[in-house]
Amino acid sequence: MAERAAAELLYGYQKRWVRDRARFKIGKWARQIGKTFSTTLEIVDDCFEAWARKKKTRWVILSRGERQAKEAIDEGVVLHCKAYKLAIEDVLATDYRVVRGDGTEVAYKQLEVTLPYGTRITALPANPDTARGFSANAMLDEFAFHADSRKIWGALFPVISKGWKLRVVSTPNGKGNKFYELMTDQKLDGVWSRHEVDIYQAVREGCPRNIEELRAGLNDEELWAQEYELKWLDEASAWLPFDLIDGVEDDKAGRPEHYSGGPCFVGEDIGVRRNLYVLWVLEQVGDVYWTREVIARSGIKFAEIDAIRDGVFGRYRVARDCIDQTGMGEKVVEDAQALYGSSRVEGVLFTAPNKLVLATSGKERFEDRKLRIPLGDRDLRADLHKLKRVMGPTGAPRFVAEDDERGHADRAWACFLALNAAGKRVPIEFEALGAERAGHQLADFLE
Repeated sequence: MAERAAAELLYGYQKRWVRDRARFKIGKWARQIGKTFSTTLEIVDDCFEAWARKKKTRWVILSRGERQAKEAIDEGVVLHCKAYKLAIEDVLATDYRVVRGDGTEVAYKQLEVTLPYGTRITALPANPDTARGFSANAMLDEFAFHADSRKIWGALFPVISKGWKLRVVSTPNGKGNKFYELMTDQKLDGVWSRHEVDIYQAVREGCPRNIEELRAGLNDEELWAQEYELKWLDEASAWLPFDLIDGVEDDKAGRPEHYSGGPCFVGEDIGVRRNLYVLWVLEQVGDVYWTREVIARSGIKFAEIDAIRDGVFGRYRVARDCIDQTGMGEKVVEDAQALYGSSRVEGVLFTAPNKLVLATSGKERFEDRKLRIPLGDRDLRADLHKLKRVMGPTGAPRFVAEDDERGHADRAWACFLALNAAGKRVPIEFEALGAERAGHQLADFLE
């Protein structure tokens, strides 16, 4: 088989994966050790075998987002096809349109590679709509991070029931998802071929990674345990579990160029010495709040905070800004209200009752998915996830978070403050300031 020659270039754990032809195969692999590369190699090898028999086959890759789907095609499928000298007839980017039960039509970006004899490999973002639309062999890439993993599973599995193969690969992402169940359910022993490769095994078998350097650079033992040592972390104490965070991530969030001119709401968590200063901008689009910018700075000066805010008020139609008024925030709030008015700027004292209200209402937006945050921002995800609710000695709840260079849940509080601002809308007139005019306005204020 052609795979045997290609596999000679792989590490041991990759060879075992590619050569395992079980119908149902699942892999729990550490980050960046070649799981997508290896699985797309198996897919292309399967297509090569179909070509040799003058037959056609069909594969669908369901990825976490549009960017990941494109990477699976560009850095996996196309690369392997060239190595196999398997002629690619076409690579086409199109919209995959789905008409839902209520009659609404939605479109998803898909990439499709066409090979001889009608063989096709399609990659697109994973969701219940796309999962049910194909009859094909399927690959679920980073399945633990797919929003609605159980709905995707329910839509996909009947599609492959007619003898198609299924490949599932991911790093762990807590216990609240279908990937965890597939890897741990003892009733599935013998049904699924399971592969596990942590960073230590990968390095032993030849993967060129510097474990000490990676661990020191990551500087987060919880993330290291999950993403490199493959530990199933207990999500019970996390205020925002990863499945909630995954459910509101979107490729288009966090990009100022997508601002559509709607009313915006700002939250500012103040930190000028040890902790981060974070400013979070939300735009209301219908009943959903889209993140347009998240600005995080360490060791910042008060004048820089004012300059950042001035730029945001110049770029967006800011209806309200909620600022952490605790401690050093007193001056920040006073100065901002002097410039923009108390009707648009509100100080919020971080008392225990206020933090409970902020965190509770903020979590509700994650739960009802009325919020969109940037996709795949590791620092942001870690900072949102580290906030924990514990019971104090008197029985009253309080919120705690580990403090490290990535933050002290500062981004979480800035997000909650922005959502709080959105609950108190104040219509305003808006005119975007040019950079020169905004600079003059700030200079006049500082004088």
